[in-house]
Amino acid sequence: MQTIVHQDHAPHQDLARRAHGTWVGRMATCVGVVAVALAVAGCGGDDDVGGTTAAVVAPLALPGPYPVACSNVAQDFSRVGASGELAEAYWEGTPAADGTPRYASDLLTDPVNALSVTVNAPNDANLFGSYAGSSVQFVVLVCYPTSADNSRPDLALPTGQVVPRMQTGAEAPLWADASIRYPVLAFSHGLAGSPLSSDYLTVLSWLASFGYVVVAPFHGDPRFTNLQIDDFRDAVTVLIGLSDAVAMQALRPLAMSAALDLVLAHPQWREHLDAAQIGGFGASMGGQTMLLMGGAALTTSPGLAASLVGADPRIKAAVGYVPYFGQPLLPAFGRDQQGLDNVTLPYLAIGGTSDTTAPLIITQQGMLRLQGPRQLVALVGVQHEFDVPSGPDILTWSLTFLDAQVREVPAARTQLETMTSVAGGGDDRLVIPFDSPLSP
Repeated sequence: MQTIVHQDHAPHQDLARRAHGTWVGRMATCVGVVAVALAVAGCGGDDDVGGTTAAVVAPLALPGPYPVACSNVAQDFSRVGASGELAEAYWEGTPAADGTPRYASDLLTDPVNALSVTVNAPNDANLFGSYAGSSVQFVVLVCYPTSADNSRPDLALPTGQVVPRMQTGAEAPLWADASIRYPVLAFSHGLAGSPLSSDYLTVLSWLASFGYVVVAPFHGDPRFTNLQIDDFRDAVTVLIGLSDAVAMQALRPLAMSAALDLVLAHPQWREHLDAAQIGGFGASMGGQTMLLMGGAALTTSPGLAASLVGADPRIKAAVGYVPYFGQPLLPAFGRDQQGLDNVTLPYLAIGGTSDTTAPLIITQQGMLRLQGPRQLVALVGVQHEFDVPSGPDILTWSLTFLDAQVREVPAARTQLETMTSVAGGGDDRLVIPFDSPLSP
């Protein structure tokens, strides 16, 4: 599996340079990294967690037990414009060099049977800037556990990846077991990525292979703002144009909630989804999106004022991988992360000790403000990218947390209280152990 860092294609660089620029770019602190390193050094070898025997657990085998199929996103890649352009630019919403808008919907060959939603931005200029009162389309991909005899062909992508067993035309989903209702995961990719970007599509498919129906909008972030920040001067530029950057972040949770509304009401999906078991998974800015859905307040001004975007109480718990909590001079959730003070959403954060885009010390500051069940895991030496050796660690932590909090699986609850790391893979360690008692 490739890392999310792509040196040859700028639009993919959310979990490297592009998202590295979110808000204030390279203004990460060596002090923060050192502080977290000291915290991690003291967390790996404890013999007990919460008074119980600590455990190193075996990693989950990837993928999970279910084959995976996905909704209709049939595309005509001959529509990709000038020589040298890539389909990813459309998936990610990156405008052409001349400013011409591009989005995933431009490539769809069967838009009637593809899933999409229209979000009507509230007439609130503080949060939505020039997009206040506007209507914005978001294409949605859904992947789900399917039956072993599902022989529908994959959709081959120009990246070499495939959309597995994709529905075509008005075909309905083919379920692993059509008699049961499946738990749902809201999936939010990182800044300027897409559900079809290589690593996101792999992780999305892994989550579905463990029995979740994964709902993933194409956020199309560059449609609203360009956050390519490499130095302080670029950070100042973002502050000058902060209104559109705030609007882009505020639209993300609205799109995610609208996508959930769509599948929960859709005649092909609604009878097979458990509306009482909805969790979330977000990477980088997607991790921030999950917290905004949990009722966090978003920073809206250089003075660090923060406003609520709109919580979605259907989300029972969420995981953030290298989640974006902001930077020291401009935290994502208001001054000193105070916008998190009333958030009770159970939340697992998995961060890297060498991440300067989403510094772990800033993540830790925010996590300690959460009022619900919370847990912070550090991946030693990992930067703002998908770390291939840590893949089984990431999925084992995530699925244990989600199974415990969303599915309420007793064995997962027990493991969550005691596990300190996952065997093999990368070097994963607890920074904040699970610190809320679990209900019986």
